[in-house]
Amino acid sequence: MAQIIDGKVISQQIKDELKEKVAALKNEGKEVCLAVIQVGNDPASTVYVGNKKKACEYIGIKSLAYEIPEETTEEELLGIIDKLNKDDTVHGILVQLPVPKHINEENIINAISPTKDVDGFHPASVGALSIGQKGFVSCTPAGVIQLLKRSGIEISGKECVVIGRSNIVGKPMSMLLLRENGTVTICHSRTKDLKEVCKRADILVVAIGKPRMIDASYVKEGATVIDVGIHRDENNKLCGDVDYASVEPIAGAITPVPGGVGPMTIAMLMNNCVEAGMN
Repeated sequence: MAQIIDGKVISQQIKDELKEKVAALKNEGKEVCLAVIQVGNDPASTVYVGNKKKACEYIGIKSLAYEIPEETTEEELLGIIDKLNKDDTVHGILVQLPVPKHINEENIINAISPTKDVDGFHPASVGALSIGQKGFVSCTPAGVIQLLKRSGIEISGKECVVIGRSNIVGKPMSMLLLRENGTVTICHSRTKDLKEVCKRADILVVAIGKPRMIDASYVKEGATVIDVGIHRDENNKLCGDVDYASVEPIAGAITPVPGGVGPMTIAMLMNNCVEAGMN
């Protein structure tokens, strides 16, 4: 039986620790503040924004909501970001992605001050991570590291395989595992003998974006399997990139979907906000 890595429990631990930190900051007269900007009303984005507001409320972080219409121009959005960059009472700025097609996502990410980039997407944040300097780290990969550490899973010296090379998960994930002294291989759609590479992994992180693609034939017995994917299957049930039913019996440890990596993303976003407020 695999150890089930419970993201709900671990994210709650982190939120409770942050709540104490925020209370201590309040006693010093400091209030942590996050500004969340949502353009349009994409249903998934609305759910995510709602969850972020709830987490802020629980921890004691002040949240400012900018819910602006779909037809807002890029210039208007950049104007809001500029105003928030200059506002010393705002510590974190988050633009909920995706933005409508007429707005250039890259321009928006680049406009947020790196000192307020709590999503960890700014090129300066990514560059700092790659050369081992201090900066905000993309929330999902940071959450995966916390899941491993708080579940007693050693990273140092382990063979780590990351499937997926996105800027938001795959690349920062590989750098964080490297920072923890893992030996890291990144796989992607052009990788030859994907199964063989995956079967070497002591820690397998799957962020490939294909429902239940990774079954038991990809996994070494006793490996730790982290599933970053989230999809709805043909029965409208949530599932990940890993075929949980076939992998769980041979894995040493595994994250479920839902309730694994998902809750950690918001917990680490809150962690970044608190760090921004402490600086």
